[in-house]
Amino acid sequence: MPLGPPSSAVFLQNSTAGFVSTPGRTPTSVTVHPVALFSILDHYLRRTDAQERVIGTLLGTRSDTGEIDVRSSFAVLHSETAEQVAVDMEYHHTMYELHHKVNPKEVIVGWYSTGSNLNTYSALIQNFYSQETAPHQAIHIAVDTGVVEGENAGVRAYVSSPVGVSPKPENAVFVPIPCELLFKETERSGLDLLASASSTLSVAHPSTDLDILERALRSVSDMLDRVLTYVRSVLAGEVKGDPAIGRYLMDTLGSSAEDLEKGGFNASLQDTLMVSYLANLVRSQAEVSARLALTSAPPS
Repeated sequence: MPLGPPSSAVFLQNSTAGFVSTPGRTPTSVTVHPVALFSILDHYLRRTDAQERVIGTLLGTRSDTGEIDVRSSFAVLHSETAEQVAVDMEYHHTMYELHHKVNPKEVIVGWYSTGSNLNTYSALIQNFYSQETAPHQAIHIAVDTGVVEGENAGVRAYVSSPVGVSPKPENAVFVPIPCELLFKETERSGLDLLASASSTLSVAHPSTDLDILERALRSVSDMLDRVLTYVRSVLAGEVKGDPAIGRYLMDTLGSSAEDLEKGGFNASLQDTLMVSYLANLVRSQAEVSARLALTSAPPS
């Protein structure tokens, strides 16, 4: 989204007096959740033809060990030309205040951009976000959409470091740090729905609880088949056994076997069925109460 002439944008070259030093702990790793990634991709799809890239603010949490958890993001209006770059700071602050009212635990951790081009303007934007995250260091996530020929889709995370005897905002080097994509179990059904919609031409529908359980059981069955194939190959002398895999299987399957012997699986299954039964019972009672209320209501 480009900026119009009457916007509240501030030209970063003119507004920044010097490099902002952030004495906080340097981020060691970044975890990106699907909501933030989908928001970035949606922002990129809605860009104008004149925009080569889009930028926005990253929101999340940070730990004492330097791990950054990016949970959401929002777009920021900006404009880039050959001579200057401008960012609408008032829009950025307004959006953050609105988001902070809904999610007070999430703070600004950095910014994102699409594409893999890191230039002087990127250093200026990084310096601006370093002011927003001070005393902590801001991170930068570059999302390659894969639409440019010769570039693969992917996500990379960076932190900046000043360069030169007298550091300036535009003189900085971006240092890559580990980055991974992570989703919660509650988000699995939504991601599976999106994956099924992209692989088939038919309209995808939300999966029921039984469908999710069926896919989970099939996945577990396939993994067990692979484990059995590997173990049999090792016992037959066809494949050299890996001690690390053997210890991992012993720790995993050993505890599962003990739970099975103690009846832990049956007890857990009974608990699940009981919760499902009680939920259906409460739902039925609520529907009956609603119908009785409508029947006993006096005619208007």
